[in-house]
Amino acid sequence: MKFKNLFMAGTFLAASVASSFAGTLEDVKARGILNCGVSEGVPGFSNPDASGNWAGLDSDICRAVATAIFNDANKVNFVPLASKQKILAVVTGQVDLTSRTTTWTMKRDTKEGVDFTTIVFYDGQSFMVRKSTGIADAKQLNGASICVTAGTTTELNLTDFAASNNLKIEAVVFEGKKEAVNAYKAGRCDALTTDTSQLTAFRTTMKDPAEHVILTKLISKEPLSPLVRHGDNKWKDLVTWVINGLITAEELGVTQANAVDMLKSSKNPTVQRLLGGSGDFGPYIGLEKDWMFNVISKLGNYSEIYERNLGKSTPLKMERGANALPRDGGLLYAPAFR
Repeated sequence: MKFKNLFMAGTFLAASVASSFAGTLEDVKARGILNCGVSEGVPGFSNPDASGNWAGLDSDICRAVATAIFNDANKVNFVPLASKQKILAVVTGQVDLTSRTTTWTMKRDTKEGVDFTTIVFYDGQSFMVRKSTGIADAKQLNGASICVTAGTTTELNLTDFAASNNLKIEAVVFEGKKEAVNAYKAGRCDALTTDTSQLTAFRTTMKDPAEHVILTKLISKEPLSPLVRHGDNKWKDLVTWVINGLITAEELGVTQANAVDMLKSSKNPTVQRLLGGSGDFGPYIGLEKDWMFNVISKLGNYSEIYERNLGKSTPLKMERGANALPRDGGLLYAPAFR
């Protein structure tokens, strides 16, 4: 009896703790729109056009979550966040999630009141320099001034790189990414450092992109992941499995164009689970059975999102690389959809 009472008390405590944190999905449904934190403007990831419409891989992750909930990709309020704001905005409830080129680190994951969901982009930090400098390796940056954004892993990695290679580097620190990029454009720094994907994006904004070189040596690992408030496991599960669903769809060959036919005719049990033809996987996370069918039929799978924002038909022309599926030599895959 003592053990039974102890078990019941533990169960009650766990339920009480969980209920005290839960509620983001309910709040979003009641509000009728998803508040999603994005960057202040990184081409290919989250960037507003002249009409204020947000485009990019990170922006489409926001739309995918909104579609899973509302079956409407437009029910997103995009909230531009500076680097120093991206975590605080989630913790304080200003946004429901941040989908904003944010590196998954131990400190952020364990001490800062947020949970990361799943990796949407594998990246690494490097440097951009002017071709005229003749610099071909990061270790040649001894004595250089480097534009960098404050409060980021980029700033910390730069310090570590200089120390471990006995380099004297002057970090010229700016509050926002735009300020750092503009300072580099104006010649205030010898180099600009951030994630390689962002350097590729910012290079397209230079007056003459051919005059700028991104060094191939990476000085860090930068696994980028959307993040949510710590403690609301139901909401974390929802965001995580929307992303897993996009990756799974690519693995299975389910696309925006064929989702209807695949739902009707595919004999693959995983396809049927993914699209809601069988099982109750949507209700596991508080959604309808056809949640991923709605997402894929409106936005496509991970590959389609990647290609329209970062791929060969865009100004960035980024190869998939580590962000390809394992069968194609990459690292990107989803846990089992069952």
